[in-house]
This record gives sequence, structure tokens and C-alpha cells, in this order.
Amino acid sequence: MGDLQQALVAYGPIAIFLGAAFEGQAAVIAGGFLAHQHLVTLWMALACAAAGSCLIDQALFLAGRRFRSTNFVIRTAQTPAFAKALGFIERYPVSYIFAFRYLFGLRMVSPIALGVTQIPSLTFALLNAASALAWATVFTGLGYWFGQTIETTFSRYKNVEHRVVVAAVVLAAAFVLFHLGRWAWPHLKARFQRAD
Repeated sequence: MGDLQQALVAYGPIAIFLGAAFEGQAAVIAGGFLAHQHLVTLWMALACAAAGSCLIDQALFLAGRRFRSTNFVIRTAQTPAFAKALGFIERYPVSYIFAFRYLFGLRMVSPIALGVTQIPSLTFALLNAASALAWATVFTGLGYWFGQTIETTFSRYKNVEHRVVVAAVVLAAAFVLFHLGRWAWPHLKARFQRAD
């Protein structure tokens, strides 16, 4: 077993957990691909993705609920994304808890915004856990399913080293594409607003 494969087997679940917590969909899709490559089990990838997403959002909710007078929460509350999140929460509180993970630009501020509202902590905790599991299932499943497509494309490479290299390339590409999209979105949005 090569060093890269050993690292992916040993640290893949941790990477999926942290990626789901701090990065989002791209890391979870990459986790599904790692499961397809049998470097982690599918259930491990799914559990790590759901746990990472659920725990970070629960922590941010508690920050909004218990530490609303801290600089971090005050600065977050002054952003346009926070105001937009509050608008959605006022209209669709339960639906929004299920939806915010899928909304680009609102994922990190939404749990804090939910924390400053009157939504009961237990209600948020239960809906957050269910939403994190559904989100993790969708994106882990996408990575697992597209893993078959990638594997078919590279089917001429049969040995383990090539499969590990493909897994590493997919992880790196997902990371780069996510951050490129995050950088480009404000510029595109500003251009469209000027056009209006």
C-alpha cells in the first residue's frame, strides 16, 4: 500500500468531517468518491459528512443564541447575507433550516441568524440533524455515483496507484473549483446588479 493511499485511508474520514464542517459540498462529494474507491466505507463517508455539517451548524447556532453580544456575532449580523437569511427565516423558519445548506453565500451565517431568532434550541437541533443527514446523503451519493463514471473513464488503469492518484486529483479539483466559485460569485453578482 503506497504512502498516499495509506494517508487517505487513515485521514480520509477526518478530512471529510472537517471538509463538511468548513468547506461544504465539494468535500462531501470527494468523500463519496473516496468511498467508491474503497479508501473509506460509504457509511463512514456519510457519517463523517453528516456529523461535520451538523456539529458546526449547531455550534454556530449556539454562538448566535448565547454569545450575541460578542464581536464575532455582531460583525456577522451586520453583513447583507445575515439580513437576507433573517428575511427567509421570518417567512419559512422550518423550511429554511432544511434549505440553508444548499444556498450559496448563506451557509455560514444562517445558523447564527437562526440562533438570534425565537426558534427553540431543541427544534433547531432536531431539524439540523435531519437536514445534515439529508444533505450528506445527497452529496456523498453524488460523489459515489460519479465515482463510477470517473472509474469507467480511467478503466485502463487497473493498479492501485492510479486509482489513488485519480482520487487525489478529484479532491484537489473539487477544492479549487469551490474556492474559485466563491471568489468569482461576488464579482458576477456585482456585474449583474450594475446591469440592472
